[in-house]
Amino acid sequence: MSTSPWAKRRKRIYGTGALILVAAVLIPIIFYASYTPPTCFDGKRNQGETDIDKGGPCKLLDARFIQPLSVQWARPFLIRHGFYNAVAYIENVNREAGIKDIIYKFRLYDSQNILVAERTGRTPIYPAKVFPIFESRIGTGERIPVRATFEFISPKKWEKMQDATKGIRVSNTKFDTTLGYPRITAEVKNNTLDRIRRIVLVATVFDTTGNAINASHTFLNKLDAGETQEIAFTWPEQFKQKVARIDVVPLVEAR
Repeated sequence: MSTSPWAKRRKRIYGTGALILVAAVLIPIIFYASYTPPTCFDGKRNQGETDIDKGGPCKLLDARFIQPLSVQWARPFLIRHGFYNAVAYIENVNREAGIKDIIYKFRLYDSQNILVAERTGRTPIYPAKVFPIFESRIGTGERIPVRATFEFISPKKWEKMQDATKGIRVSNTKFDTTLGYPRITAEVKNNTLDRIRRIVLVATVFDTTGNAINASHTFLNKLDAGETQEIAFTWPEQFKQKVARIDVVPLVEAR
C-alpha cells in the first residue's frame, strides 16, 4: 500500500521539527559545557589576551595598542586680581577605550617663567572625545601668570569604556552682554532612560582666530530621564575680543 504525498510531507515536517527540538536542547548544553569564562585575574596571558590579564576578553587594555593622549592646549584665565581659572583641552582618539580616574597637575608661570601656582585634580578620560579639564580660583597672590602647563601624573589604566556623556545634549546656547557683563545660557537635556548625577558643564569662549578668551563652569546635581534644565555662565568683566565660538561640554563620572 503506497503512502500518500500528504503523509510523506507530514512525516518530513515532524522529522524536521524533531531535529530542531533536539538542536535547541543540545546546542546550549554543548555551548555551556565548552565555554570557559574569561580569567582576567589569574596572572597569566591566555584566552587571546595581548598581555597578562589585559586585552582580548578582559576589561583592562594593553597600553601598547592605545594611541597616546594629546593635550591640545592649556591656559590660565583671570577671574579677578590674584585668582585664575585654568583650562586644558584633552583629546582621546581611542574608541571604547578610556580611563576611569587619573590624576593631573596644572602649573602656572609668570612672564619670567617662574612657577607661581600649581593645582592637582582627578578626572576620567572619555573615549573618542575632545574635552576640557577645568580648575577654578587658583590663587597667585601678586604674581601674574601668562602661561600654563598640564600633565597627567598618575599611571594610565586603560580599560573598555563607553562615553558617559553621550546621552546629554546641550542646545540653545546664547551669548549676551546686555546686562553689562558677559553671560552664556544654554539648555541641557538628558536623552537617556536613566537619571544622571553630578554633571559638570564647562563653557569655553573663543575669538575669531580660534584662541580661547575665557572659561567658566557650573554644576547640575542630577538630571532625570528626559529632563531639560537651563544653565548659565557669567564673568565679571566684558571680553576684549569678539566672541566667535562657544563650547559647552558636559562631563560626568565614568561608568
